[in-house]
Amino acid sequence: MQAIYTPRGKAREYAELAVNLFNGCPHGCTYCYVPTIKNIGRSEHLTVSPRPGILDAIERDAQLLKGDRRHVLLCFMCDPYPPSDQKPFSVTREAIMLLKRYKMRVAVLTKAGRRAMEDFDLLTPADKFGCTLTFIDPSLSTKWEPGADLPTDRLFALRCAHGRGIPTWASLEPVIEPEQTLALIRRSFNYVDEYKIGKLNYLPSEVNWRSFCVNLAATLQDCHAHYYIKDSLLPYWPDNMPRSYQPAKGEPAN
Repeated sequence: MQAIYTPRGKAREYAELAVNLFNGCPHGCTYCYVPTIKNIGRSEHLTVSPRPGILDAIERDAQLLKGDRRHVLLCFMCDPYPPSDQKPFSVTREAIMLLKRYKMRVAVLTKAGRRAMEDFDLLTPADKFGCTLTFIDPSLSTKWEPGADLPTDRLFALRCAHGRGIPTWASLEPVIEPEQTLALIRRSFNYVDEYKIGKLNYLPSEVNWRSFCVNLAATLQDCHAHYYIKDSLLPYWPDNMPRSYQPAKGEPAN
């Protein structure tokens, strides 16, 4: 079994390498595409278990990739911090330690808050810690992501990671209610080092994407935020704005 793989399609815009540690995800997000891809029911996808042999497979792959400077993202098809993955024998913690043993970089993407903070001692300025942010309103988050940690918990984890010198990033995808996304940027730009932003792709939407992108560009400029606009939004992105803005060499992140 290959554990560390090269993402394709929309996922490729997030990471050059990735690994999925678990089967299933407890969040129950109404916009989740994984049950469709795997041809399983949404209730079945709520059952979480470590992928059989995943740690041995990671070690085999990491041996071949030793020293590779690309980030390995945890995870696309699941969350790396489900409540069932407890210390001292946490699969996620063991996976990070394996990757670090072979001098590889880690990029975390989670909807967990304080649980994810338990592994901050393993992350360095060469790694990245990120959260998916969709809503600032907890009632909307509970409606759309009933099993995920609340927005305040995710924002708290990002702020703490930033304070420890761990580069931070946020996936603002999917955008479901534009004002919520803009509010998240205004709330977090002081401690989120980069935003990756993409539209709602797998459900009908009444969002005026061109109007959203105009407001998004203005908000990002006002906050001097570093960002990357995903392919899904590019047709609506203002022509006078670059699709990405990164800090110049030597320039501190936000």
